Parts: sequence; C-alpha cells; structure tokens
Amino acid sequence: MENFTYYTPTKVVFGKETEKQTGDLVKEQGCRKVLVHYGSGSVKRTGLLDRIYASLDEAGISYVSLGGVVPNPRLSLIYQGIDLCRKEGVDFILAVGGGSVIDSAKAIGYGVADEEQGDVWDFYEKIREPKACLPVGVVLTISAAGSEMSNSSVITNEKGWLKRGCNYDICRAKFAVMNPEITMTLPKYQTACGCTDIMMHTMERYFNQSGNMELTDGISEHLLRTVMNNARILMTEPDNYQARAEVMWAGSLSHNGLTGCGTDGGDWACHQLEHELGGMFDVAHGAGLAAVWGSWARYVMDARPERFAKFAVNVMGVEPGEDDMATALRGVEKMEEFYRQIEMPVCISDMDIDLTEEQMRELAEKCSHFGKRTVGCVKKLDKEDMYQIYRKAR
Repeated sequence: MENFTYYTPTKVVFGKETEKQTGDLVKEQGCRKVLVHYGSGSVKRTGLLDRIYASLDEAGISYVSLGGVVPNPRLSLIYQGIDLCRKEGVDFILAVGGGSVIDSAKAIGYGVADEEQGDVWDFYEKIREPKACLPVGVVLTISAAGSEMSNSSVITNEKGWLKRGCNYDICRAKFAVMNPEITMTLPKYQTACGCTDIMMHTMERYFNQSGNMELTDGISEHLLRTVMNNARILMTEPDNYQARAEVMWAGSLSHNGLTGCGTDGGDWACHQLEHELGGMFDVAHGAGLAAVWGSWARYVMDARPERFAKFAVNVMGVEPGEDDMATALRGVEKMEEFYRQIEMPVCISDMDIDLTEEQMRELAEKCSHFGKRTVGCVKKLDKEDMYQIYRKAR
C-alpha cells in the first residue's frame, strides 16, 4: 500500500427536508452576502429555490442569484459570476444543483479570491496555481459527480471547446446539504448517468498499479455493488427513498478520497478521454464514461489482468475462468450488460455520434494536450493509444 492523507472537511447534513437548514448553515460561516448559484428551471419548478431563499431570509442572510449553469459548465458564465460577486461584495457561494453547478461555483470562488485578478482559466490550464477560493456551500440536487465533497472542479472553455479540471483542497465545500427526496424528480436518463459517474469515480481509483489495502478494496467493491443494485431499482421505482439515499451517499463517498486510500491515486484515463467527448459533443458525463470504458478496459487489461479479474469476481459476480485474462474479459462484458440494463451506452455510436477519422484524431490531440502528456497508470496512454481507444469505442 501507499502512504496517504485523507482530508474531508465538508460538513454533511443528510436526510429529509434538510434544505430548510441552509440558512443556519450559511450563517455559521460568518458571511455577509451570498451568491446563490444554480442551473436551469428545475430548482424553480420544484420549489427548491424558494425554500432556499426562505431559509436564507429567516437567517437574515443577504444574497444575489446567478442561474444558467448547463452540463459541462461554461467559462463564460463563470466570468459573469466573478464580476457579479466583486460588484456585490459577495463573500460566500451557495451552489444549488449537481456537479456542474458545484464545479462552476468553485471556479467562481477561485476567480473572486484571485489577488492577481488574472484569468481564472489559467488555473485549469495549469499556468498558475490558485492560492485561495471563496468559501462554497452546497445543496445537492443530483447524485453523480461527488463534487460536494471533492477537491475537483471541471469546466469547459467555449474557445476551442476545451474541458479541463482543477483539483485543490481549498475549494472543498464547507457544508453539503443532501436530501434524497430532491432527486426523485430526475428523469431516468439523468439518474442512470449519475449512477454511472459515481461508479466510475471508484473504478478509476480501483484500477491502479500499486499495492492495495484489503479494506479500501472491500469498501470500493461494496460501494460498486450497492450502486448497481439500487440503480436497477430506480429504473422502475424512481420514488424509492431508500434507493435514492443509498445512491446519494455513495456518490459522496466515491469521490471524497475514501476509495483511494492506500493506492497510487488510480488511473483516470477514462475521465480524460470522456472530457474531450464532452467538450466536442456536449454529451452527459456519465454516458460518455460508459461509452468509452469497455474499450479502455480491453485495451489496458493485459497490463494488470489480475486486478481486472478480481473486479470481475468480487464486483460483477463472475466465476473464475481458465486464467485471469479470460475472467477479466467476462467482467468487462458483465459491466457492459449492466450499462445496457440501465440504458447507458457501451460505445460512442450509442449516443448518436458517428465519429469521423478527423474527429478521432482531434479528440486524441486534445486529450494528449497536443502530444505533450500521457494519461492513465494501468497502462500509460499516449496520443496514438488514445486514438486507438476512441476508434475501438466508436
């Protein structure tokens, strides 16, 4: 096993009607004025935004609002948020939404706190490192990204449609309000995408090149089985509170570092491959991950067949085959069967995208940062490897 630091400073308030505590939670932070940041009309239609405003009013908290966050959150809206916060003297950001809203809020927080007042995109291109971030709180509406407890923020720059991430502990949320009831209005497709994203956050860590802790492996394997079981339930019982709660809590634990304790940090190639799909085609993150995972797994499994075989047996319930490679391949096939059960794609064409040769080359160029980096650790992938995976996944 590897040395590790486990840091989870986010206060979690979990359960029914917990959004009513939002005002008091914000008040605890000692702030003067809040930016309420959200997405589209769903938080308005369901009455959630009104409940948040009422809670802030009751706590005597002043606020301004900025909506309009879309999946694969846009840099242009983040610029608007930074300007608004500076103009209004905002010192706390409340993200009411899912991963895209939270990631956008973190980016705004970086930008407002940037003493140089340079381009916040610099942090995502690794030109500069952020030294501070405006404090962020979360009212979660979608179980998926795990951003409510992670140090991650991923945004999209419309100039070139580049999707980049920024990972620093200073952006971790001060609190996360999680009411599983709020997620009951999600369409089946969004629920399935969310479950896929949750699982991938653990699988990215599970597939690595280090020695592993038995306890961490056990937590990871049980989390994956739990999400799969409850994802199947939610396809036919969207109002099942217990299933919603299991998935929501799994989403946080999958991306707060717990499932990576004692590992080398994991592979993360699938996320990098998907980021470029999301940037080019604006696909749902979970769907894009499912579409490339099988091709990635088949491409790299020979570098660590025993790990893929363990996954096949302990997570997918596969009987051991004649050797690790045979067992591993059956595990990948079983995972693809699961994706089909919850109506997720298993290749890029399942998302009604017909990749051209030029597009595959462009995706590989962008994913490799124009030939300047490799991704992954199970097998280091260069630009040509990335192209081959996109080709096999199409």
